[in-house]
Amino acid sequence: MSEIAPYGCWASPIVPDMLCKAAPGYAFPQFDSGNLYWLESRPWENGRSVVMRRRPDGTVDEALPAPLSCRSKVHEYGGSPYLVADNVLYFCLYDDQRVYAIDLADSKALPQPLTPENEYSFADFCLDRQRERLIVVMEDHGGEGEPQNLLATIPLDGSQAIQVLEEGADFYAYPRLDNDSKQLCWISWNHPDMPWDNTCLWLAGLDANGALNEPQLVAGNGNESVLQPRWSPGNQLYFVSDRDNWWNLYRSTGTSVEAILPMAAEFATPLWVLGMSNYDFLADGTLLCSYSRDGSWHLGTLAPNSGVLTEIDSDYSQFSDVRCHGNRAWLVAASPQLSAELVEWCSAENHFQVVAHGDPLDIDAGYLSIPEPISFPSGDDAVAHAFYYPAANPEFSAPENARPPLIVVCHGGPTGATGTGLNLKVQYWTSRGFAVLDVNYRGSTGYGRQYRHQLHGQWGIADVEDVVAGARYLIDQGLVDRKKVIIRGSSAGGYTVLAALCFHDLFRAGACLYGIGDLETLARDTHKFESRYLDRLVGPYPERQDLYQERSPIHHVDQFQCPVIFLQGLDDRVVPPAQALTMVNALRKKQMTVCYLPFEGEAHGFRKAETIRQAIEAELYFYGRVFRFKPADQLPVVPIMNIGL
Repeated sequence: MSEIAPYGCWASPIVPDMLCKAAPGYAFPQFDSGNLYWLESRPWENGRSVVMRRRPDGTVDEALPAPLSCRSKVHEYGGSPYLVADNVLYFCLYDDQRVYAIDLADSKALPQPLTPENEYSFADFCLDRQRERLIVVMEDHGGEGEPQNLLATIPLDGSQAIQVLEEGADFYAYPRLDNDSKQLCWISWNHPDMPWDNTCLWLAGLDANGALNEPQLVAGNGNESVLQPRWSPGNQLYFVSDRDNWWNLYRSTGTSVEAILPMAAEFATPLWVLGMSNYDFLADGTLLCSYSRDGSWHLGTLAPNSGVLTEIDSDYSQFSDVRCHGNRAWLVAASPQLSAELVEWCSAENHFQVVAHGDPLDIDAGYLSIPEPISFPSGDDAVAHAFYYPAANPEFSAPENARPPLIVVCHGGPTGATGTGLNLKVQYWTSRGFAVLDVNYRGSTGYGRQYRHQLHGQWGIADVEDVVAGARYLIDQGLVDRKKVIIRGSSAGGYTVLAALCFHDLFRAGACLYGIGDLETLARDTHKFESRYLDRLVGPYPERQDLYQERSPIHHVDQFQCPVIFLQGLDDRVVPPAQALTMVNALRKKQMTVCYLPFEGEAHGFRKAETIRQAIEAELYFYGRVFRFKPADQLPVVPIMNIGL
C-alpha cells in the first residue's frame, strides 16, 4: 500500500546525480576504417566533449584523450567539430578553437595543429581528399564589428595556410563535395533571416586549382528554408525544404527540383547546431530518414525511386543524428522510458543494437511518467500543442481530493521543440508529486512552417497565450491545483516565463534559467547568429523600439505579483548575465520574493554536473518555501530575498 503524503513531498529515487550521469549526450556518429566514432558530452567532466571510438572487436575507448575536449564555438552553439578519415582524426579543440590532426593508428602520436593561433572557430568539416584539404565553415572574430562567416579550406600538410573558398553571405553551412570531388554544394543565408526562415542552396564546380566556379542557385526562393543537402550514392543532390509548408525531401535533377515524398511531416530540425542530419543513404541507395509527425518522431526507409516510405517498428519515439555506411546506420534514439542512446541499425536484419548508453536507471518503471500528447485552443482561434506528464510515484498517493501543483515548461529557441524522449529533469518533478506540461507553443518546430511563423511579430504574445491556455486547460479538466501553478523555462523560454508572470496573473511562481527580461538589451548585445532574430519575432530595431519596450518585463516590474527564481551562467554570451541581474534588482526593490543563483564557468546552458545539481535542488527548495511544503529531499538552503513579506 502506498504512503499518503502531500504532492511535492514524495521521496523519489530520481536524484540530481542521476540527471548528470545517467545520460551523457551523443552526437555526430561517423564510420572509418572499420571503427565507429561519435561525440560524447559529459556533465561529470565539466561538460567535456569526447571523441569516442568502437573498434571492430567491440572494445570502446577515447580516440581523443583526456583532458582534451572537442567542441566548436561557431555561432556560439557550435556544430560538428570533427571528422575521421583513413585513421586520422581532424578536430576543433575547445580550448583554443584551432583544428588539429592526430594519427589514430599511432598510440604515441600527438595532435598536430593545422590552423594558426588566431581568432577563428571552425565546424562542419568536409574532406577533399583529392586536394588534401578540409573544407569547413569558419568564423573569424579578428576584425571589428560582427565576426565574418565564410567557407574556407585547411590544407592537411600542416602549412596552416587557410584559404577563403566562398564569402559574402552572413552565414554558411553544409559544405558537401559530390562523390567525384568535382562539385561542392552548401547553403547560405543573410540577416535578418534565420536558417529556419530562408536559406539558399548553392552548387559550384571546382577548377584545376580547387577554387569555385560561378555558383548556381539550386533552391531558395526567398520564402523557404533549405537544409541538409546530401549526395546520394548515384551522385544526385538531395535536400530538405519547407517550400510547401513541411520540411520534406527533395532532389535536384540538374534542371529542376522534384519532391521525393510529399507529406505532412518534418524531415529536419531547426539549424541551431551545424552538421545536423536527419537522413542518409545506405550503399544500395535506400534512404534512411527520421521524421516528426504531430510532435512524435518516426524512422523509415525509402527504396530508390519507390516513393513508398516504410516505417521501421521500434520502441523509440525520438531520433536524430542519422549516419549510414554500407548496409548499417547509426543514430541517436530515445523513448519515454529511455534516455538518449547511440544505436546501430542493420538493414539486412532490421535490428537495433545499443552502442552506447548512460548508466542504467535501476528504478521501477512506475516512477516514470509517460507523456500524453494534448492539443488545446488558444488565442486568435489557434490550436497549440503540448505533452502532459501526470505525477507518478508507486510509493506515494496524495490525500483525497488533492490536486498536484503544475509546472508549465517553456522550451528554448523559441524556434525549438520539446519531444517525448526520457527527460529526467521532467521526471525529477513528476516523481515528487508535480504534474508537468511541456508546451510546443506557436513558433515551435514539428508542426510545419505556418505554425512556426505564427510567432513572427508575436513573441511575448502568442507563446504566452499558449502557455496560459495550456495551464487553464488542465485546470478546467480538474487535473491540477489552480493555486499552485508554476512556470519555468530557459533562454527564450525564460523570456516567455517572465512575460507570462508580468502580463498574466495565472501563475503563482516562476523559474527563469538564463532568460531574457529586456528585449532591447538582447537586440543590442548578443552574438551575430541571433543579432537580427528579433526582427522577425518582434519587429525591426530601433524602428519598433516601442514594441520592444512594451513587451519587455523589465519595464513592467510593477505588474509582477509572485516569486521568481533566476539561475544564470556568468560566461553566457547569448543572454548576458546583466539580463538576470537587472530583473533581480528591480524585483528586489519592489520587495518581491526573488532568488538569484549565478554560476561561475557556465555559459548558455548548464554543462557541469555540480551546476545541474545545485540548480535543480535550489529550484525545489524555492518551491517548497513559496508553497509552504517540506520536500522529502535534504536540500541546501539558498538565500531568498523578501521571503515571507
